[in-house]
Order: sequence, then C-alpha cells, then structure tokens
Amino acid sequence: MAKQFDAFEDSHRKMVAEQQVFFVATAAPEGRVNLSPKGMDSLRILGANRLIWLNVTGSGNETAGHLKQSDRMTIMWCSFTTRPEILRAYGTARTVHTRDTDWQTLASQLPDLPGARQIYDMQVDMVQSSCGYAVPFMEYQEERPVLRDWATNKGADGIAEYWDTRNRTTIDGFETGIVEE
Repeated sequence: MAKQFDAFEDSHRKMVAEQQVFFVATAAPEGRVNLSPKGMDSLRILGANRLIWLNVTGSGNETAGHLKQSDRMTIMWCSFTTRPEILRAYGTARTVHTRDTDWQTLASQLPDLPGARQIYDMQVDMVQSSCGYAVPFMEYQEERPVLRDWATNKGADGIAEYWDTRNRTTIDGFETGIVEE
C-alpha cells in the first residue's frame, strides 16, 4: 500500500543512496510527456524537501523545455536489489544553466562531468513510497563510459555547437533556453 510523506525521511534517503538509476518525468501543458532514466551519481538530496540533479548533454533536452512552461517534476527510484520498493518525489523544479549565478554553488555539490548542461533544483512537496513487488531483481555491473567519452571527445566548443544545433528545442518545438538569446 502506498504511503505519502511531507518530506524525505532517513529511510528514503538510504533507499535513494543505494540506487544506480533514477527516472525523471516532466510535461508541458501541451505535447508529449517526457520520462528519462538518469544515472552517473548525479543526484543529491539537500534537505527534507529539496534535491538537485545534474543533467549532462544528450540527444534531447525535454526537461528544460517543459520546465519553461510548467514547473512540475516527478522523480522515481525503484529498487532492483533486496528491498522491493518504489519511491517517488513530486514537486516543482527550476532549471539552472551553466551561465547562471548559482551554477557554481550547486555544481560544487555534484560530480564534475563532461558535457554538464543544466542542474535541476527541485522543491519536493510529497514523497510517496509503494511496493516494488513486480520490479525484477537486476544486478548493477558498471556505469557505461559512452556518454562521458563522447562529451570529452567533443570538447567545450563541440558541446556548445551541439547545444546550438541539437538542444535548442524539444521534440514538440518548445524552446529550452540552453543557448542565451
């Protein structure tokens, strides 16, 4: 049976720390809902009702485009190991770009990853836990090096060009704010 909480509790923090992957969902008022898996140890819970996560350059930039129109965000973790549990954090988020004044302060709390593109700063208004009885057991092997290697090989100029040509808009044509106009 699902249980709702006003904030992260210690058991939630422990569960989150044990996970290698989390999922992020956002939606603009119109268009497609986006649901993306994330990893690379890129999320930190900063307080009872706040978390941040680092977004690295990828093929799409849906989250940024959605948040410009609607600040709703849901993050989900599910345990693939011993504990059959699913945890969701619901709330609102803002996009912090590399050019923003608070980038450095937030980035100092996250891993230094090549291709870092945005930080999402989320205010959590509800945490929900539910059973994960149908989630299969899976073993973590290792992080994939592909995205890290790709961004390193592109270099800063190549990443900037990629943002300009591939990350300016969502698949529904919404501006993402990745390139300052």
